[in-house]
Amino acid sequence: MLLRKILAVAATAALLLVPATAATAAPDRPAAGTPAAANRPATVTATTTAAGIAADPVIVVGGLIGLSIAYEPIAARLRADGFRVFVYQLPGLGFGDIRDSARAFAAYVEQVRSVTGASRVDVVGHSEGGLVSRWYVKFLGGESAVGRYVSLGSPQQGTYVANILRVVGLGSCAGVVACQQMSIGSDFLADLNGGDDTPGAVRWTTVRTWQDELVRPVDNASLADGATNVLIQAACPLRVVGHLGLVLDGTTYTVVRQALRDTPIRPDCLAL
Repeated sequence: MLLRKILAVAATAALLLVPATAATAAPDRPAAGTPAAANRPATVTATTTAAGIAADPVIVVGGLIGLSIAYEPIAARLRADGFRVFVYQLPGLGFGDIRDSARAFAAYVEQVRSVTGASRVDVVGHSEGGLVSRWYVKFLGGESAVGRYVSLGSPQQGTYVANILRVVGLGSCAGVVACQQMSIGSDFLADLNGGDDTPGAVRWTTVRTWQDELVRPVDNASLADGATNVLIQAACPLRVVGHLGLVLDGTTYTVVRQALRDTPIRPDCLAL
């Protein structure tokens, strides 16, 4: 029984997101050693984008099992383009109730707004991070605090990968609540997708890729009601980008940058 439980949890982790690496303190955060240090904003000064336009702070929201250091590549690109960047690691690595993660994220957004003096933030959410951010906007008052929302491979309508776990002898996602909530047809998704997909004056953008091995069907990473939905291969048919690749890929980053700058979305197929 113990061996089976260990294997079940390991399989769930392997199927449902990023390979974790050892955590180190990122430049935008204080060193570890105090409670919640990984998610405590450090003092930052006002900056502008490379285009010279004052930018809202950008919060990169990690996914399930996504240690903050896994998002340093995209954070580094954003910093190089002049954005003020914070990386948010989901509490408990995102295994718990997504609604609880959203409440914790709401408090974090207020910390960032207080530290930076900004009235709004922009959000770039990878995988589960996009669901956490969207729940915050839709149900926890985030409409007035978020200017731009970009999701990268977020299972907005759920994923069959989570459903399949029930078929291969792992029960209901091996007890991982967030996995259960990302299953197609879950009560969580019914609530999240009830009514308007894109409430408020937030600018909504989703990015998806045909090679996403974790969000199936791929179009479940899209939103309705006026969102800008970008399929990487629609513009760049030869570009191969996996689920984790969405936070590493240069072409995908050009879409993120354009969405954050409110410029037309024209993916650069040759970007490194």
